[in-house]
Amino acid sequence: MTGGTSLDEILGAELGGNCASPYDSPAARWLLGGELHPGGDALTRRLAHLAGVRRGWRVLDVASGRGPTARLLASELGAEVTGVELSPESIAAARREAEAAGLGDRVRFVEGDAEALPVASGAFDAVVCECALCLFSGKAQAVAEMRRALQPGGVVAIADVTAELEDLPASLRGAVARVACVGEALPRDGYAEMLGDAGFELVASESHDGALAAMTERVEARLRVARMLLPADSSARLIGEAIELVGEAQRAIVAGSLGYQLLVARTSTPARRAN
Repeated sequence: MTGGTSLDEILGAELGGNCASPYDSPAARWLLGGELHPGGDALTRRLAHLAGVRRGWRVLDVASGRGPTARLLASELGAEVTGVELSPESIAAARREAEAAGLGDRVRFVEGDAEALPVASGAFDAVVCECALCLFSGKAQAVAEMRRALQPGGVVAIADVTAELEDLPASLRGAVARVACVGEALPRDGYAEMLGDAGFELVASESHDGALAAMTERVEARLRVARMLLPADSSARLIGEAIELVGEAQRAIVAGSLGYQLLVARTSTPARRAN
């Protein structure tokens, strides 16, 4: 590592060879800590409540990562969950943790792309996607696939970062922005509009910007402790850079340029044709 290497360059190099999931990146997982989306389990429970998930429901968890949401829905609500994830490393870890939790009969994980889901049409009562839609290059295609996977009257439940990208500083638009689910996030109305275009009817929408702010505060505190324990070398410099970026994100949250939103929508009308 050279003295002039930036945090953005380091994360960019890691993500460049790890396109399946930024959360497989050791640097990214360290930066975000054990809670990889704002609000953690509490907001997962809230999202499931808004969607009406209950015992016996067949739930598809898109971009399931290492399976925390799938395990929660199965263990606490009695759902039968299929997780779809592009990263083989995350799939392997998710299967191990599901077996260790005694959930092997109610949770399964398959490797696949959100934009071409490896599931039968109409097979699920609900589709859940947490803090991941913003990362997809083909968001509209992914939402169309979610709709295809649902039975008539099924629900999609999305939790994601919102961003007014034109109002963000350049420092929040690089590789760090991708790790933090900012780089390709939609504005506050963007997800609802996309769901409407795909033939969904919005039934619930909640803003939880405070959960995003709390996550940045925890990350900042963790970084400050780490910087205190390190010698004044390039690692300490990179941590200082990360602290500055967290500060930028906190100011953007206060300004309303960054936020976090829960949305639940039900299948309704045929999807609108693209022009």
